[in-house]
Amino acid sequence: MGVVSRSRPAWLFVVVLVATIYGWYFAVRTMNTHYGLGTSSYDFGLYDHGIWLLSQFDSPFVTLMGRNLFGDHSSFILLFIVPVYWFVDSTASLLVIQAFVVAAGSVPVFLVTRWLLNSGPMAVVFALAYLLHPAVGWTIVENYHPDSFLGPLVALAVWAAIVGRWRWYWIAVTFALLVKEDVALVMVPLGIWVALRRDARRGILTAGISILTMCVMLFVVMKSFTGITFRNSWRIPFGGIGGFVGTLLRDPLSVGRHFLSDDRPFYLFQMIVPTGFLMLRAPSVALVSVLVLFVNVLSTFVYQYQIEYHYSLVAVPAIIIGSAYALSKMTIRSRRIGVVMIAAASLASAVLWAPVPGGRNTVSTWPPSHPVALSAQMILREVPEEASVSAYHALTAHLARRKEIYAFPNPFVRTLYGPDIFAGGDRLAAADSVAFVLLPRVLGETDAALWRNESDRFERIAENEWWALYARR
Repeated sequence: MGVVSRSRPAWLFVVVLVATIYGWYFAVRTMNTHYGLGTSSYDFGLYDHGIWLLSQFDSPFVTLMGRNLFGDHSSFILLFIVPVYWFVDSTASLLVIQAFVVAAGSVPVFLVTRWLLNSGPMAVVFALAYLLHPAVGWTIVENYHPDSFLGPLVALAVWAAIVGRWRWYWIAVTFALLVKEDVALVMVPLGIWVALRRDARRGILTAGISILTMCVMLFVVMKSFTGITFRNSWRIPFGGIGGFVGTLLRDPLSVGRHFLSDDRPFYLFQMIVPTGFLMLRAPSVALVSVLVLFVNVLSTFVYQYQIEYHYSLVAVPAIIIGSAYALSKMTIRSRRIGVVMIAAASLASAVLWAPVPGGRNTVSTWPPSHPVALSAQMILREVPEEASVSAYHALTAHLARRKEIYAFPNPFVRTLYGPDIFAGGDRLAAADSVAFVLLPRVLGETDAALWRNESDRFERIAENEWWALYARR
């Protein structure tokens, strides 16, 4: 450990090539999903809308969700995507960016593993283990999330911390903290590790800056946009932080049953088993992810403890690199056995749980050539570019680059709109100014009843077998 690697640069080229192929595969796959109407307001159209508004030098108030883009999450990393919107018109551009950004995380995983094990081939195995981890692939196919930047940024920060590249370390930490308000959950443990194993001053500074940044984002920045300090407190069981702590003291068995309920233990198993449990030999680096995993299994929001959602990506780099770190503590012969174990465990986990070719998991989406998707593309051309529109949710992601876009039944009836997503039923002011409504010709019973109350104010100006476009009279 710590010896300068004598492995050939060709191994790095192999990783870059594989990551590029991986990114291209998922970019094409997610673009096809998008053009097959597989994306929606949440969680794709709202980001496209907010970034487009920024590219027009406008306030990023996202009418698809009724919140400022940075009041939803403090994802200031999105500012770096804005220039892309000046040159690229494709509504699928975010999906392409996401695929390649996530794939790029394999490079720092390779670099740190090569440094730890002084072996290019072994480092390639760990880079592939990162790409094959189920949480990585699922993050890419699950719409779009700024969290995708945490794959390479956390991996880069852990690499820099282990090898002592402090300039790169601070760059990675700074950009990671711009991704989301809760990145402190991984940066604070990383700071603790740095303080204990590398440099006390830098580690304490990392933890302190991370906590301060999280507090500023929650209590100053996001609150200034929404008026609410913490929108997702409902995800904490037993009535919030106070209720959880009180229950832990009064009735710890209830807390224990909570952590063992639903799929929580299986989720932790899925997160760790792709590494063949190698991290248990020396778990200090892998423990950088412990707070993230704790919060995920604590949450009452089921998506957080399902590996198919983006909440898990941030934990993957430290788990994979932590396994390489543990392997570096073993003998040469044990390392070879360990590499075989992680290769087998990663392949088996990918086949069982990841959205990869040949795996057991399939994502059922329409191709762009599906008749419903083709009909949608035809009628979308009839909607004026500057018009205020309320549209069926699957079409909003294709109409988001305008000042006002609403996901029907908004703005006629509030649904998942505003700082409090549980508020609903009232009529928004924009209901009297929306110029166009784009809906399926056949609506569900609830939406059909609502539309009957509004349809007298509109006339049908275009239709095909599947869709109908209405303009205000």
